[in-house]
Amino acid sequence: MGALVVVEGLDGAGKRTLTDAVVAYLRERGLTVATLAFPRYDRSVHADLAAEALRGRHGDLAASVNAMALLFALDRADARDELSKLLADNDIVLLDRYVASNAAYNAARLEQGATGEIVSWVGELEFGRFGMPVPNVQILLDVPVEVAEERARLRGEADATRALDAYEKDGGLQRRTGIVYRELADTNWHGPWWVHRTGDDPATLAARIAENVAG
Repeated sequence: MGALVVVEGLDGAGKRTLTDAVVAYLRERGLTVATLAFPRYDRSVHADLAAEALRGRHGDLAASVNAMALLFALDRADARDELSKLLADNDIVLLDRYVASNAAYNAARLEQGATGEIVSWVGELEFGRFGMPVPNVQILLDVPVEVAEERARLRGEADATRALDAYEKDGGLQRRTGIVYRELADTNWHGPWWVHRTGDDPATLAARIAENVAG
């Protein structure tokens, strides 16, 4: 059974870039690595409904924190068999976002911290009722909010399919989400957390994964 490694962080933090670098390093060293990104837009009806709601469709759906959290959780629940197969067939499965993103963003929407009710609810829903596997390690890509916002804005301008949604446009929400992410990391919410900051070497992170997780 492979190790489940998750990269978390704000929209525009650079999760995909970091993931690509880590995967390349690990594969060069002979490890089998699979990747999966959540939400699974264009593959999951639940993810697509959530994305549409964040762009003004489906009435007042986006106004409900629990409803939005449930849609993102259902997207992952539908991928549980796929994720289990990837873990069975590879040394490492590297995820771009997972359960902690649901906890962090929705806590931020409610102006709660990592010990708030919605974080507990999300954890029980996804790890408990839906039986999602607990990560071996969760990596917080911790970058300044201003940097993440600028990257997300430029990405949206360059690619119309990735235009900013309601969450990404809300700078206050992004700042609060960053705070909750740090609290989750500080308390090792549902497993160990590592923090990777701007300027840290991806190769060093990949080597740590290979040594401490894949080994």
